[in-house]
Amino acid sequence: ATRAGVEKSLQAGIQPAEILNEGLIAAMAEVGRLFEEGEFYVPEMLIAARAMQAGMEVLKPSLQEADVKASGKVVIGTVKGDLHDIGKNLVSLMLEGAGFEICDMGVDVSPEKFVEAVRQEKPDMIALSALLTTTMPNMKATVEALRDAGLRSEVKVIIGGAPVTDSYAAQIGADGYAPDASRAVSLAKRMVH
Repeated sequence: ATRAGVEKSLQAGIQPAEILNEGLIAAMAEVGRLFEEGEFYVPEMLIAARAMQAGMEVLKPSLQEADVKASGKVVIGTVKGDLHDIGKNLVSLMLEGAGFEICDMGVDVSPEKFVEAVRQEKPDMIALSALLTTTMPNMKATVEALRDAGLRSEVKVIIGGAPVTDSYAAQIGADGYAPDASRAVSLAKRMVH
């Protein structure tokens, strides 16, 4: 339905940026609000994010033609030793829905791979996910690897995942922490703009 709606809007001559901002991004912002108010849960967010992704697939070529700039670029991944990806995928979809360009590194990503991605992709921000207390130290190792490579000042670092806290973010030198996908988007917007 989202795909069809985007196609109809394009055929009607509506500008790609307007479809993105007034249609897709506005809808995802509403989904985020409903989630924060406890009316929506993770399944509803996943459904909305998938619908958004379907709409983006149709819209992307038109956005590129119209030279619509992304809100920012984010490298995202689950840290080394951690194979959990549902939360990361949801954050990735929600960020894309908010107009960010995403470079998803997947799961079990070493600090070295994150450093390489920052060198290659030149993102505004890097988002690290961990679902296990045993893999959380790899968030710290990634921040340190960025510092050692001389890249730390060039990129914002946000972290998230069930065992992660705001105080842990401060302790390891990350720029911020988000407890859920919806708040990851608002944090990313604040960090990048």
